[in-house]
Amino acid sequence: MSDNVQAAQTPDKSGALGEIVEIVKTIVYALLIALFLRVLFFQPFTIPSASMEPNLYEGDYIIVSKFTYGYSRHSIPFSPHIVSGRILEKPAHRGDIVVFKLPRDGHTDYVKRLIGLPGDRIQMKQGLLYLNGQQVPRTYLGSVKEDSGYGFVRDVARFRETLPGGKSYVTNDYGTDGELDNTDVFVVPEHSYFMMGDNRDNSSDSRVTPEAGGVGYVPAENLVGKAQIILLSWHPGATIFKPWTWVLDARPSRFFHILQ
Repeated sequence: MSDNVQAAQTPDKSGALGEIVEIVKTIVYALLIALFLRVLFFQPFTIPSASMEPNLYEGDYIIVSKFTYGYSRHSIPFSPHIVSGRILEKPAHRGDIVVFKLPRDGHTDYVKRLIGLPGDRIQMKQGLLYLNGQQVPRTYLGSVKEDSGYGFVRDVARFRETLPGGKSYVTNDYGTDGELDNTDVFVVPEHSYFMMGDNRDNSSDSRVTPEAGGVGYVPAENLVGKAQIILLSWHPGATIFKPWTWVLDARPSRFFHILQ
C-alpha cells in the first residue's frame, strides 16, 4: 500500500516535460502557419493618419492582399535582402489603394492611391489633376465640416474623380492654393509608380521628393499589396489598454467595408 501511495505522490517528470514540448510545438506550428498566411496571402494594417480621407480614416483596420502584385523581399517581415525584384509579378492598376514600403527607408509602411504608371506624366494645376496632358474629370459632391486636428473646424470640398479606365473615388480638397496644388510635370520612371493621398491637401506623397521628407516615385519592388477591405474601425482614442473604448469608440458603420 505504501508503495502505491509513494508512486502517486511522485510527479511524472517525463510526462510533464512531454506536455511542455507539445505546447511549444503547437505554438511554433501556429506561428509558422500565421507567417505563411501573412507572407503569401493577407496582412492586416492599421491606418495611422488622415492622408487617405474620406476613404480611409485614422483607426481603420484594413486587410491587404499580398498576392495581387506578386512577391518581393518586402512581402517578408523585416524585408530581408534574399531576393531582388518581384516574383510572379502582376501589374498594378491606376486607382488601386496600395500599401508599400517608403522608398527612402525601405521599412515604413505607407498607404496611398496609385495614380501614375511607368511613363505617365502627372501634374497638379490649381488643384486639378492632369494625367498625360489631360485633366482627370471630377464632379463636385458638396462640402462637409471636418475637424482639422488643430483646434478648429474647416470646410472641406469633396469631389468624385474618375481615372482613365473608369476607376472612380472621392477626394477631399481644401482649395486651389495649397503647397501641392501647383506642381511641375512628373514623369514616372520605368518600374516605378506615382502615389497620391485622397486627402489631397493633407498628404505627403509622390508630389514631394524623398529629400523633402516625401515619398517620391515608388519602385515596383516596394509594393506590399492591395488594400481590399476595412475589417474594423475605431476612433483614434481607442486603445487595447482601455477595454471600454473597444465599444464606445468603435465605428461599426465602417466594419467590413469593401474598398474602391
